[in-house]
Amino acid sequence: MLKKAKIDRINELSKKKKAGTLTSNEKIEQEKLRKEYIKSFRTHMKGTIENTTIIDPKGNDVTPHKIKQMRKNKY
Repeated sequence: MLKKAKIDRINELSKKKKAGTLTSNEKIEQEKLRKEYIKSFRTHMKGTIENTTIIDPKGNDVTPHKIKQMRKNKY
């Protein structure tokens, strides 16, 4: 994930936007930080999904085939 300082900056820029005091340079910075945050989030979420095994109440592995294939291709 992103460092706390970057997340704090995203929140600060968001508050400035709501207040209507965001400059054009800050808009560019905000967009860049948002894209970086989304990329980081997606990377971590993909890793979580790829490493999750789904077990039904009877104890059977019911992990979707697509996820199992992703694991095989990774290793």
